[in-house]
Amino acid sequence: MSDHQDRDTARWAPVDPVRAGLSGRCPRCGEGRLFKGFLAVGDHCGNCGLDYSFADAGDGPAVFVILIIGFLVVGLALWMEVTLNPPLWVHFMLWVPLILALGLTALRLIKGLMIVLQYRNQAAEGRIEERE
Repeated sequence: MSDHQDRDTARWAPVDPVRAGLSGRCPRCGEGRLFKGFLAVGDHCGNCGLDYSFADAGDGPAVFVILIIGFLVVGLALWMEVTLNPPLWVHFMLWVPLILALGLTALRLIKGLMIVLQYRNQAAEGRIEERE
């Protein structure tokens, strides 16, 4: 069992992990804010006091964003090039802002979701136990 679950002695109603993660709410109570900035995770929940030091999404959210947004944008850009054949500047004016807007939005949503699922599934860094 992970450290953050060992210290978790309060009783809270089960929280829908998808709803809490996508809305950036606390994984334990579903009320407090998970983020203190746009992508920076807070220190603790303002509602139930859960310590967020366990939260480490790593590069997972970035990988999902690159794969999902890249698939959509490259597919649409190729379709547009083949069917409409616009000048290069149209591609830059259309796809660069779209990539930035979709990428940043998706990054926050996916990071929140991964942190809440990490808490829910008691995911932690792997450790090797030494036997005596």
